[in-house]
Amino acid sequence: MSPDPAFLEVSQLRKTFGSQIAINDISFSVRQGEILGYLGPNGAGKSTTLKILAGLLTPDSGNISIGGINLQQDPLKAKKRMGFVPETGALYEKLTPLEYLEMVGQLYRIQASEIRRKSHEFLEYFDLAEQRNTRMTSFSKGMKQKVVLSAALLHNPDLLLLDEPLNGLDANTVLMFKGVMRRLADLGKTIIYSSHILEVVERVCDRIAIIHQGQIVAEGSITQLREMTQSPSLELIFKELTKTGGVEDKIEAFAKAITNGREANAASSQTEEEHEL
Repeated sequence: MSPDPAFLEVSQLRKTFGSQIAINDISFSVRQGEILGYLGPNGAGKSTTLKILAGLLTPDSGNISIGGINLQQDPLKAKKRMGFVPETGALYEKLTPLEYLEMVGQLYRIQASEIRRKSHEFLEYFDLAEQRNTRMTSFSKGMKQKVVLSAALLHNPDLLLLDEPLNGLDANTVLMFKGVMRRLADLGKTIIYSSHILEVVERVCDRIAIIHQGQIVAEGSITQLREMTQSPSLELIFKELTKTGGVEDKIEAFAKAITNGREANAASSQTEEEHEL
């Protein structure tokens, strides 16, 4: 049997900001029902990639196909099939959660009765039912993130783009959302999950792509990446492929800088006391 065709196909994406190359020749594909973990150090190009896939940034070159729809040629049709959770949630905080979800639902042309039903159900699942009519200016980071997640799922998208979706969430919500991601993939959703929490990525993702300095340096299942690097854990694989080794030396040096400062202050205080005596 031939493998399932890719639902998302990304080919040779390049994006620059002035003289800085953010991503260069990024290519990968994700099948229907698959979760792709997208990892990289800060500034590697993860968020830039996801913003391009979401249609928020225009690439300098390259192509994106979502369910056979070319994102550049038919952006509205492609965007109807995706849900996006950005790294920092963009909310109209003067609205209540219900008002915000109603606005999002109307943008996707969901029936009013369906918007109301889903909004109440999602806010109930995320323990925000009592705050559904409260303006979000007073919400914590985690509460806002729950509303952003609800908005991304409201129209039942085929493709989910998740950029650090667990930011600010409490432990119980994290557990629930990990299970939801896995269940959605089992139901045929295509998911890109970008996160710095490596143990979660290792647990829920089918494949992993690692980006470093704007380029993908490795892609495959956990088993394939282990065989390629001869490393037993995703943390060690990540360190090797992104050249972040020597962390222990940095920890030791940083700790020494902190304690040396304290010792120097103590010595200085003792000298001042001796002078006063």
